[in-house]
Amino acid sequence: MKEFFEEMSALEQTYWIIALVGSIVFLIIFILTFIGGGDADMEADASDFEADDGGVGFQFFTFKGIVAFFTIFGWSGVTCIDNGLSTTATLIISTIAGLIMMVLTSLLFYWMHKLSESGTLKMKNAVGVICEVYLPIGAKRSKMGKVQIKVQGSLRELEAITDEEEDLKTGTMVKVTEIVSAEILLVEKISK
Repeated sequence: MKEFFEEMSALEQTYWIIALVGSIVFLIIFILTFIGGGDADMEADASDFEADDGGVGFQFFTFKGIVAFFTIFGWSGVTCIDNGLSTTATLIISTIAGLIMMVLTSLLFYWMHKLSESGTLKMKNAVGVICEVYLPIGAKRSKMGKVQIKVQGSLRELEAITDEEEDLKTGTMVKVTEIVSAEILLVEKISK
């Protein structure tokens, strides 16, 4: 192995070292991610593009992305040198290849994160939704009932009250006007 490195130029040795170290770290990160130990991301959040829900969105400059960059940077540099390309061409090609891999890795981990997101109901998403009374609701908040409502892509039964003058019977179409408490909706009858 020593003779293998001694026969190389300094540039080729540098690319080999970057490629080997990057590959080992990259492999460890992927293994930890897939067995669940990669949740403690060593993210250097220098650039966030926020998701619609206000959570952490696509992150470009992360530890995983930087490791991916150096891994592909090293291997593409080794390949370019083996094919007899000039130093300038090698640097340009390996940098572009590294940046492409950095983007792809960031996208991969972003999509993996989106797949594992919680299905927890965000009550604020119910405001303005039209739904149907499932269990009768008493007038002037006298009796709590239930509505069947489609929120976040799933049909749910949630407790509801109303400020209407008359009781809302089963099957009545209503609109959610506000969230009264963490689990109770305020609804109003939809006039036909």
